[in-house]
Amino acid sequence: MHLGAIEAGGTKMVLAVANENMHILHRRTLPTRTPEETMPEMIAFFREHPVDALGIGSFGPVDLHEDSPTFGSITATPKLAWRFFPILKAFKDALNIPVKIDTDVNAAAISEQAMGAGKGLDSCVYVT
Repeated sequence: MHLGAIEAGGTKMVLAVANENMHILHRRTLPTRTPEETMPEMIAFFREHPVDALGIGSFGPVDLHEDSPTFGSITATPKLAWRFFPILKAFKDALNIPVKIDTDVNAAAISEQAMGAGKGLDSCVYVT
């Protein structure tokens, strides 16, 4: 099983593919330009290195309400080209695999608790 990850940041997009042991097999960093420029490159990376599922930690704000019509979209960001861009839907449609999204800060906190400094602890605080 191969798992894909995206750290969608305001200045760069970090893409990775890991195996089930979380060993990074492939990694690429791209500048964050417009969705029209950046999305095709990200989709091409995951087509070149196929994954069974993809997780996105994105700059935001991100609509995380599953019953919202804009669920999975970057919303009122200062990065004007990305305002209301449906990043979750774009990857689901392009790759036809399970895709999950959270904010970049939440994704970092969850990762620290699962695999980093908070591993094995009853609670974990992440400050950014």
